[in-house]
Amino acid sequence: MVKRMDNVLIVVDDLAAAIAFFVALGLELEGQTTVEGASVDQLVGLDGVRADIAVVRTPDGHGRVELTTFHTPKAISAEPRNAPANTLGMGRIMFAVEDIEDVLARLRTHGAELVGELVRYGDSYRLCYVRGPEGIIVGLAEQLDER
Repeated sequence: MVKRMDNVLIVVDDLAAAIAFFVALGLELEGQTTVEGASVDQLVGLDGVRADIAVVRTPDGHGRVELTTFHTPKAISAEPRNAPANTLGMGRIMFAVEDIEDVLARLRTHGAELVGELVRYGDSYRLCYVRGPEGIIVGLAEQLDER
């Protein structure tokens, strides 16, 4: 029986830029370390792993994203680099936010670009997708007041 989801892993080339992006989004840096050795190799099914990892968490402490930069073996790129929203596999991570336009402005200072448009979904939400470092797609959802 599953107790909870602990984290989502994203492999990146520029760990500092990815951390800065997620901190600008509003996540908090929980910690950083380097991992290597036989147990890491066995876990991920690769030989000679040496990687730097950072964990960022949502302010409520329930959601975490693990960011990893592989020094050895070098990371490989998925194709296409900036895949569209209908590409098979994990497409995006969605975050509930307050003041979506402020969040967008902060993320743009870290190179984020809208994938489509900021839209209103009925009377419930304002939503958008942004593409950040390494082509990561992050969904933003601002719940509208029920007035």
